[in-house]
Order: sequence, then C-alpha cells, then structure tokens
Amino acid sequence: MSDAHEEHESFIKTPQQLIVIVVLSFVVFVGVAVLVAQFVLSGFKGLDSANPEVIARAIQPVARVELGEAESASAGPKTGSQIYKAACAACHDAGAAGAPKLGDNAAWGSRIATGLEALVSSAVNGKGAMPAKGGNSALTEAEITRAVAYMANEAGANFAEPKAEAAAPAGSAAPVAAEPAPAAVPAPMEVPAIAAAAYDDAPVAAAPAAAAGIDGKAIYNKACAACHATGVAGAPKFGDKGQWSARIATGLDSMVSNAIKGKGAMPPKGGNVTLKDAEIKAAVEMMVAAAK
Repeated sequence: MSDAHEEHESFIKTPQQLIVIVVLSFVVFVGVAVLVAQFVLSGFKGLDSANPEVIARAIQPVARVELGEAESASAGPKTGSQIYKAACAACHDAGAAGAPKLGDNAAWGSRIATGLEALVSSAVNGKGAMPAKGGNSALTEAEITRAVAYMANEAGANFAEPKAEAAAPAGSAAPVAAEPAPAAVPAPMEVPAIAAAAYDDAPVAAAPAAAAGIDGKAIYNKACAACHATGVAGAPKFGDKGQWSARIATGLDSMVSNAIKGKGAMPPKGGNVTLKDAEIKAAVEMMVAAAK
C-alpha cells in the first residue's frame, strides 16, 4: 500500500516548485497568445485589396488611346516649327526624294537666294516630288509661309516668320483667302501628320465600287503621277509590266486597300485625303489596265 501511495504523490513538494510552475505556465500562455495574434493579423493584411485605392490601382487601364483630330486651319494658330513637323518633316528631316534636309545650309543656299516669296509659291503649289502644301490641303498660305520661313532660317536665312494670328471668336465670320491654283500635276510624297482616325473612318475589306463617270486618269494625274510617272521612292512606274506584275497578282482589292491606307513611302490616298475611296479605285484600275 505504501508503494501505491508513493506512486500517486505529486511531484510538487515545495512552494518554490509551485511558483516556478505557475510562472512557466504564464510565460507559455503569453507566448502562444502572441503567436496566435500575429497569425491572425497577417491574415488581415491580405484584405487591403478591399481598400478603394488598392482596387482603383488594380483595375486602372494599362494605357489609353486618344484619337486626335485631323490637322486643319481651324485647329488654332501654329508656329512654323509645329507646321513643319505636321506636314514637312517626313521628307525634309531625312532629305527624301530630293527634299533639302532641314539645317543643311548647302542644300538650302540656292533656294534661299530665290527669296521667301518664291519658296512659298513652290510649297503652296507643289514642285517636283513635293506635293502642294506638303500634301495637307487644309493648311493656309500663311501657315505654309511660317513653315517655309522656319526651314529657311534653320539653314542660315533671316526671313521674318509671320506671326500666328489668334483664332477668330466663335460666331464671327473670318474672311477666307482664295486658294491659289494648284499645279497641273501635284506630286504627293510626304505623309501628312493627320490623325490615324482620319484614315480608318472606312475600313476597306473589299475595293469600293467605282462611281460611274469617275475619270481614273484625272485622279492619277492629281495624286499619283508625281511618283508613278517616274518610279520615285520605289513606286511601280506607270505602264511597266515587270514592276506591276507582282502587285497585280495580289488582286485589285489588296492594291486599292494599300492605296487608301498607304504603304511604305506611299502616303494614304497619295497624300490627298480628300479623295473618295471610289476615286482611288478608279485611279488604281487605270494604272493596272495600263500595265497589262
């Protein structure tokens, strides 16, 4: 009996042992409580996604597409530099198609010697591979003058650049200067800086039907001859069967689509965005017929 009694005796035999056990139990309890609290709080950190600011950052678009408006005289006054970048830089930045390169004093020297008026006249009416008004018929003569003066001055001239006039107040009728007569054969080479939306307003899946009475040759002379008559900038030369054969093989729809939207050095609609799709088709058909 004494042995059984001894087996059931408590291992706590002194008050000091009891105090130690109580203290250790309290420490263990506090430690467990701290660990549980940390675990719970770490779980709540993931709930930051419910914060309105976090949600806004998560769903904000990666990018935005803003459609610009086509360049026009009504877009407000522009400096010569701005007009140059919009209508002239495509050729004059690189000296393409014989255009005098911006800032090249040697290339501009003889041209500057003719005077500002002669330079403006050539830019307005077109000359050589340069289309009238750089291919942007919406530009006014005053805007062309500012652009020409800017280019010439960059090459050593000292022309006075006309100041940009303030836009006319709403409701007032501004006098419209008569447009000078265009050259007989404008030569569109540059791609006018017109917003892409202006070109995509009518996606071309199939070539549009040519309207009755459209003179394809007249359209060709107006917007295509400057390049296709001589084969400038890689354009297939008018009537050259060898150069046209591979293009004709792609089909009329493909060729008309390229002419409308532009391809390579060829600007959309030959640089004349006022032409209708049916007019472009008529010109393409005429060129194709001449190369068969």
